Amino acid sequence: MTTELTPAQRIAWLRLIRTDNIGPVTFRQLLKRFGSAEAALEALPALSAKAGRPMTAISQARAEDEIAGLARYGARLVAQGEPAYPRHLGLIPGAPPLISLAGGEGLDWHRTVGIVGARNASTAGVKMTRMLAADLGAAGFTVVSGLARGIDTAAHRASLPTGTIAVLAGGFDCIYPNENIPLAHDILDNGGALLTEMPLGWEPRARDFPRRNRLVSGLSLGVVVVEAAKRSGSLITARLALEQNRDVFAVPGSPLDPRAEGGNLLIQQGGRLVTNAADIIEVVSSADPARHVLFDPEWEPPADDSVDSEPVADERARLLNALSSTPIEVDELIVQTGIAPHVMQILLLELDIGGKVEWSSGQLVALRHD
Repeated sequence: MTTELTPAQRIAWLRLIRTDNIGPVTFRQLLKRFGSAEAALEALPALSAKAGRPMTAISQARAEDEIAGLARYGARLVAQGEPAYPRHLGLIPGAPPLISLAGGEGLDWHRTVGIVGARNASTAGVKMTRMLAADLGAAGFTVVSGLARGIDTAAHRASLPTGTIAVLAGGFDCIYPNENIPLAHDILDNGGALLTEMPLGWEPRARDFPRRNRLVSGLSLGVVVVEAAKRSGSLITARLALEQNRDVFAVPGSPLDPRAEGGNLLIQQGGRLVTNAADIIEVVSSADPARHVLFDPEWEPPADDSVDSEPVADERARLLNALSSTPIEVDELIVQTGIAPHVMQILLLELDIGGKVEWSSGQLVALRHD
Protein backbone atom coordinates (compact mmCIF):
# COMPACT_ATOMS: atom_id res chain seq x y z
CA MET A 1 0.00 0.00 0.00
CA THR A 2 1.47 3.36 -1.04
CA THR A 3 0.69 6.67 0.63
CA GLU A 4 1.77 10.27 0.21
CA LEU A 5 3.68 12.00 2.99
CA THR A 6 2.17 15.14 4.44
CA PRO A 7 4.25 18.33 4.00
CA ALA A 8 5.31 18.11 7.66
CA GLN A 9 6.36 14.46 7.27
CA ARG A 10 8.32 15.27 4.10
CA ILE A 11 10.27 17.97 5.91
CA ALA A 12 10.98 15.60 8.81
CA TRP A 13 12.20 12.89 6.41
CA LEU A 14 14.44 15.42 4.68
CA ARG A 15 15.88 16.73 7.95
CA LEU A 16 16.63 13.17 9.11
CA ILE A 17 18.28 11.90 5.91
CA ARG A 18 20.38 15.09 5.63
CA THR A 19 21.73 14.57 9.16
CA ASP A 20 25.46 13.80 9.31
CA ASN A 21 26.23 10.11 9.92
CA ILE A 22 22.73 9.00 8.86
CA GLY A 23 22.51 7.13 5.56
CA PRO A 24 19.71 5.04 4.04
CA VAL A 25 20.28 2.01 6.28
CA THR A 26 20.44 4.03 9.51
CA PHE A 27 17.43 6.07 8.39
CA ARG A 28 15.33 2.92 8.04
CA GLN A 29 16.50 1.58 11.36
CA LEU A 30 15.53 4.84 13.05
CA LEU A 31 12.07 4.78 11.45
CA LYS A 32 11.53 1.19 12.57
CA ARG A 33 12.80 1.95 16.05
CA PHE A 34 10.81 5.14 16.66
CA GLY A 35 7.88 4.82 14.25
CA SER A 36 8.31 8.14 12.45
CA ALA A 37 10.92 10.63 11.31
CA GLU A 38 9.52 13.21 13.73
CA ALA A 39 10.01 10.86 16.69
CA ALA A 40 13.50 9.91 15.48
CA LEU A 41 14.47 13.61 15.28
CA GLU A 42 13.35 14.08 18.90
CA ALA A 43 15.46 11.08 19.94
CA LEU A 44 18.63 12.23 18.12
CA PRO A 45 20.19 14.21 21.00
CA ALA A 46 19.93 11.25 23.38
CA LEU A 47 21.14 8.81 20.74
CA SER A 48 24.04 11.10 19.86
CA ALA A 49 25.09 11.41 23.51
CA LYS A 50 24.85 7.65 24.03
CA ALA A 51 26.90 6.90 20.90
CA GLY A 52 29.43 9.66 21.53
CA ARG A 53 29.03 10.77 17.94
CA PRO A 54 27.58 14.12 16.80
CA MET A 55 24.26 13.89 14.96
CA THR A 56 22.64 17.26 14.41
CA ALA A 57 19.67 17.39 12.05
CA ILE A 58 19.44 20.24 9.58
CA SER A 59 17.00 22.95 10.58
CA GLN A 60 13.41 23.08 9.40
CA ALA A 61 14.19 26.35 7.58
CA ARG A 62 17.04 24.70 5.67
CA ALA A 63 14.80 21.78 4.71
CA GLU A 64 12.11 24.17 3.50
CA ASP A 65 14.72 26.09 1.49
CA GLU A 66 15.83 22.88 -0.23
CA ILE A 67 12.27 21.98 -1.19
CA ALA A 68 11.69 25.50 -2.52
CA GLY A 69 15.00 25.40 -4.39
CA LEU A 70 14.09 22.10 -6.05
CA ALA A 71 10.79 23.60 -7.18
CA ARG A 72 12.73 26.35 -8.98
CA TYR A 73 14.44 23.59 -10.98
CA GLY A 74 11.11 21.92 -11.71
CA ALA A 75 12.00 19.08 -9.32
CA ARG A 76 10.26 17.56 -6.31
CA LEU A 77 11.13 15.32 -3.39
CA VAL A 78 9.68 11.81 -3.57
CA ALA A 79 9.76 9.43 -0.61
CA GLN A 80 10.11 5.68 -0.76
CA GLY A 81 6.65 4.19 -0.52
CA GLU A 82 4.97 7.03 -2.41
CA PRO A 83 3.33 6.24 -5.79
CA ALA A 84 5.88 8.32 -7.74
CA TYR A 85 8.88 6.51 -6.21
CA PRO A 86 10.36 4.12 -8.83
CA ARG A 87 9.30 0.65 -7.75
CA HIS A 88 12.41 -1.19 -8.96
CA LEU A 89 14.61 1.25 -7.04
CA GLY A 90 12.65 0.70 -3.84
CA LEU A 91 13.52 -3.00 -3.89
CA ILE A 92 17.31 -2.61 -3.71
CA PRO A 93 19.28 -2.82 -0.45
CA GLY A 94 20.01 0.66 0.86
CA ALA A 95 17.49 2.38 -1.42
CA PRO A 96 17.48 6.15 -0.85
CA PRO A 97 14.56 7.13 1.41
CA LEU A 98 14.17 10.37 -0.56
CA ILE A 99 15.01 11.19 -4.16
CA SER A 100 14.85 14.48 -6.02
CA LEU A 101 13.01 13.95 -9.28
CA ALA A 102 12.24 16.17 -12.26
CA GLY A 103 10.04 15.10 -15.17
CA GLY A 104 9.25 11.50 -16.02
CA GLU A 105 5.48 11.64 -15.56
CA GLY A 106 4.83 9.83 -18.85
CA LEU A 107 7.70 7.34 -18.68
CA ASP A 108 7.37 3.59 -18.28
CA TRP A 109 9.37 3.06 -15.07
CA HIS A 110 8.76 -0.71 -15.11
CA ARG A 111 10.29 -1.55 -18.52
CA THR A 112 13.76 -0.10 -18.02
CA VAL A 113 17.25 -0.99 -19.24
CA GLY A 114 20.47 0.66 -18.08
CA ILE A 115 23.27 1.37 -20.55
CA VAL A 116 26.73 2.33 -19.26
CA GLY A 117 30.26 2.37 -20.61
CA ALA A 118 33.49 4.21 -21.28
CA ARG A 119 33.74 7.99 -21.13
CA ASN A 120 36.42 7.93 -23.84
CA ALA A 121 34.26 5.76 -26.07
CA SER A 122 35.28 4.70 -29.56
CA THR A 123 33.29 5.64 -32.63
CA ALA A 124 32.17 2.01 -32.91
CA GLY A 125 31.10 1.96 -29.25
CA VAL A 126 29.05 5.14 -29.66
CA LYS A 127 27.42 3.73 -32.82
CA MET A 128 26.53 0.47 -31.08
CA THR A 129 25.12 2.37 -28.09
CA ARG A 130 22.93 4.54 -30.30
CA MET A 131 21.61 1.47 -32.08
CA LEU A 132 20.82 -0.38 -28.84
CA ALA A 133 19.20 2.63 -27.16
CA ALA A 134 17.08 3.52 -30.20
CA ASP A 135 15.90 -0.06 -30.68
CA LEU A 136 15.13 -0.50 -26.98
CA GLY A 137 13.14 2.71 -27.01
CA ALA A 138 11.24 1.64 -30.14
CA ALA A 139 10.33 -1.59 -28.31
CA GLY A 140 8.83 0.38 -25.42
CA PHE A 141 11.75 0.35 -22.97
CA THR A 142 13.00 3.38 -21.04
CA VAL A 143 16.79 3.79 -21.16
CA VAL A 144 18.61 4.62 -17.92
CA SER A 145 22.14 6.02 -17.69
CA GLY A 146 24.37 8.35 -15.69
CA LEU A 147 24.74 11.47 -17.91
CA ALA A 148 28.50 10.95 -18.18
CA ARG A 149 30.54 11.58 -21.32
CA GLY A 150 30.85 8.93 -24.01
CA ILE A 151 28.53 5.93 -23.82
CA ASP A 152 26.10 7.52 -21.32
CA THR A 153 25.68 10.59 -23.51
CA ALA A 154 25.12 8.46 -26.63
CA ALA A 155 22.50 6.34 -24.82
CA HIS A 156 20.56 9.39 -23.61
CA ARG A 157 20.64 11.17 -26.97
CA ALA A 158 19.49 8.11 -28.93
CA SER A 159 16.57 7.54 -26.55
CA LEU A 160 15.37 11.16 -26.30
CA PRO A 161 12.35 10.53 -28.56
CA THR A 162 11.21 7.46 -26.58
CA GLY A 163 12.16 8.38 -23.01
CA THR A 164 15.31 8.28 -20.90
CA ILE A 165 16.25 8.65 -17.23
CA ALA A 166 19.49 10.40 -16.23
CA VAL A 167 20.81 9.71 -12.73
CA LEU A 168 22.96 12.53 -11.37
CA ALA A 169 25.95 12.14 -9.05
CA GLY A 170 25.45 15.63 -7.60
CA GLY A 171 22.65 18.07 -6.93
CA PHE A 172 20.31 19.46 -9.57
CA ASP A 173 22.33 22.67 -9.64
CA CYS A 174 25.65 20.81 -9.99
CA ILE A 175 25.19 18.74 -13.15
CA TYR A 176 28.40 16.98 -14.18
CA PRO A 177 29.96 17.30 -16.69
CA ASN A 178 29.06 20.91 -17.50
CA GLU A 179 28.97 20.12 -21.20
CA ASN A 180 25.93 17.88 -20.59
CA ILE A 181 23.77 20.59 -19.02
CA PRO A 182 22.08 21.18 -22.42
CA LEU A 183 21.51 17.41 -22.70
CA ALA A 184 19.83 17.43 -19.28
CA HIS A 185 17.45 20.14 -20.51
CA ASP A 186 16.80 18.15 -23.69
CA ILE A 187 15.91 15.09 -21.61
CA LEU A 188 13.29 17.03 -19.67
CA ASP A 189 11.96 18.80 -22.79
CA ASN A 190 11.38 15.38 -24.38
CA GLY A 191 9.50 13.89 -21.42
CA GLY A 192 12.43 12.15 -19.77
CA ALA A 193 13.55 12.41 -16.14
CA LEU A 194 16.46 13.59 -14.02
CA LEU A 195 16.95 11.92 -10.65
CA THR A 196 19.38 12.23 -7.74
CA GLU A 197 19.59 11.46 -4.02
CA MET A 198 22.04 14.32 -3.39
CA PRO A 199 21.04 17.74 -2.01
CA LEU A 200 21.13 21.02 -3.89
CA GLY A 201 24.61 22.50 -3.96
CA TRP A 202 26.30 19.08 -3.83
CA GLU A 203 29.32 18.98 -6.15
CA PRO A 204 29.97 15.35 -7.10
CA ARG A 205 33.16 13.77 -5.76
CA ALA A 206 34.86 10.56 -6.83
CA ARG A 207 33.05 8.44 -4.22
CA ASP A 208 29.65 9.77 -5.31
CA PHE A 209 29.80 8.08 -8.71
CA PRO A 210 29.54 4.50 -7.36
CA ARG A 211 26.60 5.72 -5.25
CA ARG A 212 25.01 7.01 -8.43
CA ASN A 213 25.78 3.76 -10.23
CA ARG A 214 23.79 1.72 -7.72
CA LEU A 215 20.76 3.85 -8.62
CA VAL A 216 21.30 3.32 -12.36
CA SER A 217 21.27 -0.45 -11.88
CA GLY A 218 18.53 -0.29 -9.25
CA LEU A 219 16.19 1.51 -11.64
CA SER A 220 16.76 -1.10 -14.35
CA LEU A 221 15.67 -4.66 -15.11
CA GLY A 222 19.10 -5.21 -16.63
CA VAL A 223 22.32 -3.30 -17.34
CA VAL A 224 24.24 -3.29 -20.62
CA VAL A 225 27.98 -2.51 -20.61
CA VAL A 226 29.33 -1.07 -23.86
CA GLU A 227 33.11 -0.61 -23.64
CA ALA A 228 34.68 -0.57 -20.20
CA ALA A 229 38.24 -0.80 -18.97
CA LYS A 230 39.20 -3.60 -16.61
CA ARG A 231 38.90 -1.24 -13.63
CA SER A 232 36.05 1.14 -14.32
CA GLY A 233 32.84 2.56 -12.93
CA SER A 234 30.92 0.55 -15.51
CA LEU A 235 32.13 -2.71 -13.99
CA ILE A 236 31.12 -1.40 -10.57
CA THR A 237 27.64 -0.84 -11.99
CA ALA A 238 27.60 -4.39 -13.37
CA ARG A 239 28.63 -5.82 -9.99
CA LEU A 240 25.94 -3.78 -8.24
CA ALA A 241 23.38 -5.00 -10.78
CA LEU A 242 24.24 -8.61 -9.95
CA GLU A 243 23.93 -7.89 -6.22
CA GLN A 244 20.50 -6.39 -6.93
CA ASN A 245 19.43 -9.50 -8.86
CA ARG A 246 19.41 -7.72 -12.23
CA ASP A 247 20.57 -9.11 -15.56
CA VAL A 248 23.99 -8.05 -16.85
CA PHE A 249 24.81 -7.79 -20.55
CA ALA A 250 28.02 -6.87 -22.34
CA VAL A 251 28.94 -5.95 -25.89
CA PRO A 252 32.06 -7.88 -26.98
CA GLY A 253 35.04 -5.97 -28.35
CA SER A 254 38.49 -6.40 -29.79
CA PRO A 255 41.02 -7.98 -27.41
CA LEU A 256 43.45 -5.32 -28.64
CA ASP A 257 41.32 -2.44 -27.33
CA PRO A 258 41.72 -1.71 -23.58
CA ARG A 259 38.17 -0.29 -23.62
CA ALA A 260 36.87 -3.78 -24.41
CA GLU A 261 38.66 -5.56 -21.57
CA GLY A 262 35.90 -5.03 -19.02
CA GLY A 263 33.07 -6.12 -21.30
CA ASN A 264 34.94 -9.18 -22.50
CA LEU A 265 35.73 -10.09 -18.88
CA LEU A 266 32.04 -9.85 -17.97
CA ILE A 267 31.19 -12.26 -20.79
CA GLN A 268 33.87 -14.68 -19.59
CA GLN A 269 32.34 -14.51 -16.11
CA GLY A 270 28.82 -15.30 -17.32
CA GLY A 271 27.48 -11.94 -18.50
CA ARG A 272 25.12 -12.20 -21.49
CA LEU A 273 26.73 -11.40 -24.82
CA VAL A 274 24.87 -8.71 -26.77
CA THR A 275 24.92 -8.09 -30.50
CA ASN A 276 21.58 -6.30 -30.82
CA ALA A 277 18.64 -5.05 -28.76
CA ALA A 278 16.70 -8.28 -29.34
CA ASP A 279 19.28 -10.12 -27.19
CA ILE A 280 18.38 -7.83 -24.28
CA ILE A 281 14.62 -7.69 -24.83
CA GLU A 282 14.30 -11.47 -24.92
CA VAL A 283 15.83 -11.78 -21.44
CA VAL A 284 14.30 -8.83 -19.59
CA SER A 285 10.84 -9.49 -21.01
CA SER A 286 10.68 -12.96 -19.44
CA ALA A 287 9.72 -12.79 -15.77
CA ASP A 288 12.35 -14.92 -14.08
CA PRO A 289 10.72 -16.54 -10.99
CA ALA A 290 13.83 -15.63 -8.99
CA ARG A 291 13.06 -11.95 -9.64
CA HIS A 292 9.27 -12.12 -9.57
CA VAL A 293 8.94 -9.08 -7.29
CA LEU A 294 10.35 -6.92 -10.09
CA PHE A 295 7.48 -7.95 -12.35
CA ASP A 296 4.59 -8.27 -9.90
CA PRO A 297 2.94 -4.84 -9.46
CA GLU A 298 0.87 -6.14 -6.54
CA TRP A 299 3.87 -7.23 -4.45
CA GLU A 300 4.43 -5.34 -1.23
CA PRO A 301 7.19 -5.84 1.36
CA PRO A 302 6.05 -7.75 4.46
CA ALA A 303 4.83 -5.72 7.40
CA ASP A 304 7.20 -5.08 10.27
CA ASP A 305 5.92 -6.89 13.38
CA SER A 306 8.66 -5.71 15.73
CA VAL A 307 7.77 -4.87 19.31
CA ASP A 308 9.35 -2.24 21.49
CA SER A 309 11.79 -3.62 24.06
CA GLU A 310 15.27 -2.66 25.17
CA PRO A 311 18.26 -5.01 24.74
CA VAL A 312 20.16 -6.25 27.76
CA ALA A 313 23.93 -6.17 28.33
CA ASP A 314 24.31 -9.89 27.62
CA GLU A 315 22.75 -9.44 24.19
CA ARG A 316 25.11 -6.58 23.34
CA ALA A 317 28.07 -8.76 24.34
CA ARG A 318 26.80 -11.68 22.27
CA LEU A 319 26.40 -9.48 19.20
CA LEU A 320 29.87 -7.94 19.51
CA ASN A 321 31.41 -11.41 19.90
CA ALA A 322 29.60 -12.59 16.76
CA LEU A 323 30.72 -9.63 14.63
CA SER A 324 34.07 -9.44 12.87
CA SER A 325 35.71 -7.57 10.01
CA THR A 326 34.11 -10.09 7.62
CA PRO A 327 30.63 -8.92 6.51
CA ILE A 328 27.76 -11.16 7.59
CA GLU A 329 24.03 -11.15 6.87
CA VAL A 330 21.81 -9.84 9.65
CA ASP A 331 19.61 -12.94 9.40
CA GLU A 332 22.65 -15.12 10.04
CA LEU A 333 23.57 -12.97 13.05
CA ILE A 334 20.09 -13.53 14.48
CA VAL A 335 20.47 -17.31 14.06
CA GLN A 336 23.97 -17.38 15.58
CA THR A 337 23.22 -15.18 18.58
CA GLY A 338 19.60 -16.08 19.29
CA ILE A 339 18.82 -12.37 19.62
CA ALA A 340 15.25 -11.45 18.64
CA PRO A 341 15.00 -9.52 15.35
CA HIS A 342 13.56 -6.36 16.91
CA VAL A 343 16.32 -6.34 19.56
CA MET A 344 18.97 -6.97 16.89
CA GLN A 345 17.62 -3.93 15.04
CA ILE A 346 18.09 -1.73 18.14
CA LEU A 347 21.61 -3.02 18.82
CA LEU A 348 22.76 -2.55 15.23
CA LEU A 349 21.27 0.93 15.21
CA GLU A 350 23.26 1.86 18.32
CA LEU A 351 26.48 0.44 16.85
CA ASP A 352 25.84 2.12 13.49
CA ILE A 353 25.24 5.52 15.03
CA GLY A 354 28.35 5.06 17.15
CA GLY A 355 30.41 4.40 14.02
CA LYS A 356 31.36 0.90 15.18
CA VAL A 357 29.94 -1.06 12.23
CA GLU A 358 29.76 -0.59 8.47
CA TRP A 359 27.27 -1.88 5.94
CA SER A 360 27.78 -3.53 2.57
CA SER A 361 24.88 -3.36 0.08
CA GLY A 362 22.56 -2.50 2.96
CA GLN A 363 22.37 -6.18 4.01
CA LEU A 364 25.79 -7.25 5.27
CA VAL A 365 27.28 -5.78 8.43
CA ALA A 366 30.85 -5.88 9.78
CA LEU A 367 32.89 -4.28 12.54
CA ARG A 368 34.52 -1.08 11.40
CA HIS A 369 38.33 -0.88 11.64
CA ASP A 370 39.47 2.67 10.85
